[in-house]
Amino acid sequence: MQSLLESIKSRYGNFIVVSVLFICLLRLCFIGEMGMMPQDAYYSFYSDHLALSYFDHPPAIAYMLRFFMMIFGRYVFVLKLADTVVTALTIFCFYKLASLFLDKEKVPTAMILLLSTFMVTILSLISTPDVPLLLFWTLSLLVLYNAIFRKKKYYWLLAGICMGLTFDSKYTAVFLPAGVFLFLILSPTYRRQLLSPWLWIGAILFVITISPVIIWNAQHDFASFRFQSESRMSDPETSHLNIQYFFGLLGHQAGILMPVLLVAFFILLFRTFKQYKLRVGSMPAEELFLLCFFLPLFGGFILLSFVYWIKLNWIMPAYITAIIWVTKFFNKKWLKVQVAFALVLHVALALEIIFYLVPVKSNDTWVGWPQLAQKVETVRKAYPGDFIFSADGYKTSAVLNFYMDEMIYGANIIGEEGLQFDFVNNNFEALRGKNALYFRVDPRFKNLEKANDQPDILLKYFDGIKELDPIIIADKNGKSIRKFLVYECTNYKPGKRKD
Repeated sequence: MQSLLESIKSRYGNFIVVSVLFICLLRLCFIGEMGMMPQDAYYSFYSDHLALSYFDHPPAIAYMLRFFMMIFGRYVFVLKLADTVVTALTIFCFYKLASLFLDKEKVPTAMILLLSTFMVTILSLISTPDVPLLLFWTLSLLVLYNAIFRKKKYYWLLAGICMGLTFDSKYTAVFLPAGVFLFLILSPTYRRQLLSPWLWIGAILFVITISPVIIWNAQHDFASFRFQSESRMSDPETSHLNIQYFFGLLGHQAGILMPVLLVAFFILLFRTFKQYKLRVGSMPAEELFLLCFFLPLFGGFILLSFVYWIKLNWIMPAYITAIIWVTKFFNKKWLKVQVAFALVLHVALALEIIFYLVPVKSNDTWVGWPQLAQKVETVRKAYPGDFIFSADGYKTSAVLNFYMDEMIYGANIIGEEGLQFDFVNNNFEALRGKNALYFRVDPRFKNLEKANDQPDILLKYFDGIKELDPIIIADKNGKSIRKFLVYECTNYKPGKRKD
């Protein structure tokens, strides 16, 4: 191990190696230092109510978190530990995959590129479906390589299962079988494998593996499939061109990859199209394989970004093969710049996590949640018969569900979209006539006083509204950093959900 490290140092220089190791060390430190994100809590809520699938995502993240909490307990650091361990497995699979496509001397370059990305940091710190998605995506590519290039027929069966597990993680996985068929259609050398019975048996295993998701959707009027397809595309925001979405995508992708790596993708894509144009059959088969699992996902979301806001994590799977592909052309000079960007960003993140230098003006923060739960418990003691709900999306409700020993309801209590809360303890008739405590974040608060208002939406479902003293969250120095408005609502009357 030491000789290997010395060899890498001599090839890449002390700065690159030490910086990447330091970044990895920071990630390990973040496991215990970073607080809960609302996403952690929401998917922990999944794991508290195990099901075949869920409204907005398939079930892999729920079972992953449940597994780790069964072993290590119900703690925030366990959620981070789960993300880190699974991401470490992804990195190992990436190493094995890169070794199939690259010379031994180039594999460390690919590893440095991957480890320098902020993408790995996000995956190892925040519980999302992308964590198991990236693992099974990378594992699927490993198996597919053996099935296609090494012609190990039984690997098609493993490929079907692995791609199914990828789909059981997130619907983005549809790009995996699409990439397989695209490659086989475009490759003159390997096209005949389309006729292999092993491939089609693998396809049957794929369907069997994703059957829990299909069954859940069939049982729930295909709610999840509709939400991730027609509901998103029917969004009014998708009806017109918005160039800001495109530049927003470039901005956050430069952030998770580092600008050097993102620019390298575009330069290499331009050179590749210039070299081969439409003659993809003349492209080396392994390069075509890498592109078939990168370009459709990457290019598709870039085109969609002109009319729809693309979230920063949606393109992540494409970067597994993209990094391997670009490694062949990445020189030491640009690698050093890439790592320098990564080092600065991760040091800045460390300072933000430790000192909270830049307050986050939304619920997407890791600060103050335990204090909120404690203060909600205090309020609840004064109103022991009330149920509790919040309508700040899923975030406040999910976090309180993690910390408290009772059901905290979501926005569907007042007829708004509740995501997975729509499918858990949703017999609201049992709550009829009860009083409730409503908690609402005030993200850009100007003072520490009551809002002195009565939200109109509450009056449609309750006979009376009384504003209580707000909950103020302070940092270690006593500075007020978050504010939650509190209302007691009397005599709940369930109603129909708003269209």
